[in-house]
Amino acid sequence: MSGDGAPGNVGASSARSVEVEHVEVEHDGAGDSSIQGSIPPGQMQVVFCNRDDYHQLVSRFRDEGFNLLSDLCAVDYLTHPGRTLPDGLTKERFEVAVVLTSTGRRQKVRVRVQVPERDPVVDSLWDLFPGTEAMEREAFDMMGIVFRGHPDLTRILMPEEWEGHPLRKDYSVGRVPVQFKEAPGPR
Repeated sequence: MSGDGAPGNVGASSARSVEVEHVEVEHDGAGDSSIQGSIPPGQMQVVFCNRDDYHQLVSRFRDEGFNLLSDLCAVDYLTHPGRTLPDGLTKERFEVAVVLTSTGRRQKVRVRVQVPERDPVVDSLWDLFPGTEAMEREAFDMMGIVFRGHPDLTRILMPEEWEGHPLRKDYSVGRVPVQFKEAPGPR
C-alpha cells in the first residue's frame, strides 16, 4: 500500500509509485503484439503473469519499446508463504522477476512469474535479450531455476562439482575448512 492508501500501489513513495496488475496473454493466433495501458515516466508498473505466458509477454514489451532488460533475479519465498498475489495466480515457492526499461520513454516494468518448487523451469529470455545470459546462469547457480533454451546453463559462481544451490532458504549452512599457511617463526 502506498502512503495514500490507494490499492494497487505497493511500496510507493512521493518520488515513485508502483502499479500492480495481473496480465494474461491472449493466444488468438493473430500475432497482435499490443500491450494495453500506459506507464507515466518515472513510475514502475509491476506485472504478474503465468509461467506459460512469460516469454511471450516479455517479447511483447520488447516490441513495444522496452529495449533493455536491466535486471533478472530469482526469489525464494519458502519462509514467506503469506505474501499477496493478484487473483488468478497460485503462490509458488520461487519467483523470477525481470525489470524491463524503455530508454526512449523513461519507463520501467517489472515482470514477475511464479515458479513451482517441483518443476523450477521457465523459458530463457536469452533469444530476446542476449545480456540475460549471465543473470540466468546466476539464478540457476544460486537458486536452481532452470531456464529452458539457455545456450550455456552452467554454474557461474560456484564450482561445477558444488552440490545444491546456496541462496535457497533450505540450504544448510555448512563448514568449509580454512587452510592457513604455517606462520613464520620468530625473526
